[in-house]
Amino acid sequence: MSQELERVIEVAGRILLGKQEAIRLSLACLLARGHLLIEDLPGVGKTTLAHTLARLLGLHYQRIQFTSDLLPADILGVSVFDREKQDFRFHPGPVFAQLVLADEINRATPKAQSALLEAMEEGQVTTEGETRPLPEPFFVVATQNPSHQVGTFPLPESQLDRFFMRVQIGYPPRQAERELLSGSDRRAMIAQQPVLLSPQRLGELQLRVEQVHVAGPLLDYCQDILDYTRNSPQFRHGLSPRAGLALLKGARAWALLQGRGQVLPEDLQAILPATEGHRLQPAGERSPQTDGLIRELLEAVPVP
Repeated sequence: MSQELERVIEVAGRILLGKQEAIRLSLACLLARGHLLIEDLPGVGKTTLAHTLARLLGLHYQRIQFTSDLLPADILGVSVFDREKQDFRFHPGPVFAQLVLADEINRATPKAQSALLEAMEEGQVTTEGETRPLPEPFFVVATQNPSHQVGTFPLPESQLDRFFMRVQIGYPPRQAERELLSGSDRRAMIAQQPVLLSPQRLGELQLRVEQVHVAGPLLDYCQDILDYTRNSPQFRHGLSPRAGLALLKGARAWALLQGRGQVLPEDLQAILPATEGHRLQPAGERSPQTDGLIRELLEAVPVP
């Protein structure tokens, strides 16, 4: 089982060079049935990562380019009158795919951003009074540029919380960038890759994630982390129960990627920055992008 996943990570690493951790975190997010937010500067490979995962996992892929004039109907779909049948026919929007890339999601207005809320939470969309299910599996991979860039609308906290993980890619190491500059076009490489894990097999692995064992002391450790954020003056507000569930499920998926059937404290620690970093806000005037915030949290809560 772990060999299948390692093969996906290996091939994805040939396309997105020098970014094994970002690939592993992204795959763990999909195994945990979560939605992924990739935040970084333009041009570092955010879209490439999403497209690579869709290709290797054999998922039906649609890309939505978010712009300031995007409307909810452009995402969800619209009914068009059919003259022959004298009736309205619904034309599904790009959200009806197994992996939806919401590219530069924070360049759209909050109204357009909110069109994804029901889809991400319920796996369905309601348009024109009718509820329509989305395909299985269903993932949203959103990319966003840093909030200080021109023309961005920050995601509200309620929508940020719908994302299971937030990861960053960053600049590649020098040797990896040299290989990138002298190598083949990444888009052509993606198109040549075979499907390594079918959607059916992915569903089986998602069920295996739920069977990964979490011992009592690990549950105590998770609760201690949640309690610390709720009682510490360092944070504007504490982590919610949904954040705790995300932490545990992410740790289960991370353990499965390591080929283990039980969660260790290191799994919680490895997954914590990605699952909770976008849910925590520091108190006072401290910058919300403070790198040491999660590190201070881990140092403050003793390991069982």
